[in-house]
Amino acid sequence: MQMVFHMGVHGTDGDRLLTTLLENRDTLHAAGTEVVVPDRHRGIFDEATKSLNGGSATPEMEEIMLDAMLDSDQPSRVVMSTWTFQGAPGRAVGRTGLYPKIVQRTSALAQLFPSAQTEFFLAIRNPATLLAEVLPQFSGNGYEDLMQGCHPLDLRWRDAIQRLMQAAQGRRVVIWCHEDVPLIWPEVVRLIAALPADAPLTGMLSYMHDLVGDAGLEALSGAMAGRDQTNVAQRRKVYADILASHALPGVLDQDIDLPGWTQDLVDEVTENYRSDVAEITVLPGVEFILP
Repeated sequence: MQMVFHMGVHGTDGDRLLTTLLENRDTLHAAGTEVVVPDRHRGIFDEATKSLNGGSATPEMEEIMLDAMLDSDQPSRVVMSTWTFQGAPGRAVGRTGLYPKIVQRTSALAQLFPSAQTEFFLAIRNPATLLAEVLPQFSGNGYEDLMQGCHPLDLRWRDAIQRLMQAAQGRRVVIWCHEDVPLIWPEVVRLIAALPADAPLTGMLSYMHDLVGDAGLEALSGAMAGRDQTNVAQRRKVYADILASHALPGVLDQDIDLPGWTQDLVDEVTENYRSDVAEITVLPGVEFILP
């Protein structure tokens, strides 16, 4: 059995991937895949992780959890998607940088089903925009409390992903940039669902619709209509052209209004992010979905 954890992160997906998978539940069920909603596993996993205290579940414990979570008998692939695998929004930053608990959380999930083939999926995003998304959700005492003394230039995805890979211990890890999602969304969904590239699915245009609206989507449909067969690269080129010509006003811009941040600092953090992405794409064991 394959146990698949989509681990967020905060400010990247919300529940869109979960919603899209559920919209295609019948197709996934026919392929032997069951999608488990957070309400079905959250309490079970919390209790099991606390009980295991760093250890691995026994076969009996695995069976009990599966019986409580699943609707179908012995699916070949079980998919779970929630940013809460990374904890509350305040867990996005620690004194040492991004996601200081990522090792513990990855290890804990892997040890829930040691007999299964475990896979981890997650999106990353520019730390500047990540903080802008996380701060309004943070239940603590504002920006300084969230940062815990961490300097913005220490917010490096390179370090967090290297630690994740150590915790994964050879298990499959698939990563992508949130900024690329409108172009790669069909590949993200099909990879996590383990479906062929030509499998018909609904919800493949949801991100594009947010960015280009009804008129842009109509133009996209027209651009794709005359193409009998389109490979991934060709489809992405069409999507990129439609984004360039039909993006709604301001939809591709995000204001960074964080205490003490200047445009120069935003630019430095962004350049660090680009450098980190280049390093992460070639890390041994990482499957990176590039646009």
